[in-house]
Amino acid sequence: MHALRFLAFLMLALLPAAPVHARESLEQIVAAAPPGTTISVPAGVHPVHLRLDKPVTLVGEPGAVLDGGGEGDVVRIGAAQVAVRGLTIRHSGTDLTAMNAGIFVERQARDVTLEGNRIEESLFGVYLDGAANVRVAHNVIRGMRSLRVADRGDGIHMWNDTGCTIEGNDVADSRDGIYVYVSPHNTIARNVVHEVRYGIHYMYSQHNLLLDNVSRGNLAGYALMSSDHLKVIGNTAEDDESYGFLLNYISHSEIAGNQIRRINGQRDTQGGLIDGTEGKGLFVYLSQFNTIHDNLAADSQIGIHVTAGSENNRLWGNRFVDNRIQVKYVQNLAQEWSAHSRGNFWSDYLGWDLDADGIGDIPFRPNDGVDVLLWKYPSARNLMSSPAVLLMRYVQRAFPVFTPPSVQDSHPLMQAPTSFRPDHEPRD
Repeated sequence: MHALRFLAFLMLALLPAAPVHARESLEQIVAAAPPGTTISVPAGVHPVHLRLDKPVTLVGEPGAVLDGGGEGDVVRIGAAQVAVRGLTIRHSGTDLTAMNAGIFVERQARDVTLEGNRIEESLFGVYLDGAANVRVAHNVIRGMRSLRVADRGDGIHMWNDTGCTIEGNDVADSRDGIYVYVSPHNTIARNVVHEVRYGIHYMYSQHNLLLDNVSRGNLAGYALMSSDHLKVIGNTAEDDESYGFLLNYISHSEIAGNQIRRINGQRDTQGGLIDGTEGKGLFVYLSQFNTIHDNLAADSQIGIHVTAGSENNRLWGNRFVDNRIQVKYVQNLAQEWSAHSRGNFWSDYLGWDLDADGIGDIPFRPNDGVDVLLWKYPSARNLMSSPAVLLMRYVQRAFPVFTPPSVQDSHPLMQAPTSFRPDHEPRD
């Protein structure tokens, strides 16, 4: 009998030991981890609603998935010095009022890093709620494509955040790609945003840098509204519908070195342009005291549209190339679009340069009185080819005293600029 008991004890002792946390959930592991711990999340699907309320680093092994099951936030961060890297995070809730997100960062959080994750099927991809010094970098974010655009959240949503860096992310299928609201002193750089409403959307934010971002195939590229002291440098908008860059109540900002191509309006199911939805490369509305220089606006319905009291802006060195309408200007004040004897390049300029200094010898005026008449009274387009309209155009060319207030570039460039120098005035 004693021999049998000893044999049974020996067999139990030889069984392999199970990992300590084999029966623990990821929530339990996080709860038990001391501050400063790096937690490796193993491959597999982990159903969680995870709260990180102390300094920890969460690193996903290949194939590690955090799944919220369609409810609430998948990960919620409420502490400083938290990092989340290399995870697939999916299936948040769908409550816009509760702002359900793949990752929600609370206002007491500081110095948080969210890097190299894939966030999908989440109402908001990343929601920053008053945090500071957060780095959101190199993530792939996909919203809920099954929802109507108005019912989706934003890919990255910022509210009252400062000192944050949003860099190198790929965002699609959300309402807005990156939405910045009441958030000063942030950097939005080198992100790619596609298949959303507004690529990057600003409201009531100051002293932000937008650098080298790409908007592609969105309703609109960059909706910059009610903000000031922005630096919008080296960004690209291509194949967007309504406009590349909207400046709405923007002041004391620099818009420079941006590339805007093929903004060709909203189309119906047969591919025809919907009336009143022509594409605008730059749309400047009630915006003052800005510098707009060294940008390219090409192959669009309208190169630049200026209206509603947009005054005291300085434009030079821009390239307006092969737009159906280069400039749509609907104001009662004449404006000069050149600085320090340097104007802009216009692909339809028909002047000459007898002294070979690279500057056209006669000013460029993109619009005449007939243009203004047609914009104020669209139904007059039916008379475009009538003898009366042709006579009006002839009289304005022969007697420029009748020309209404408009844009004039007194120093048009004969060749398109090939270089861009940010933060510099044009040389004399």
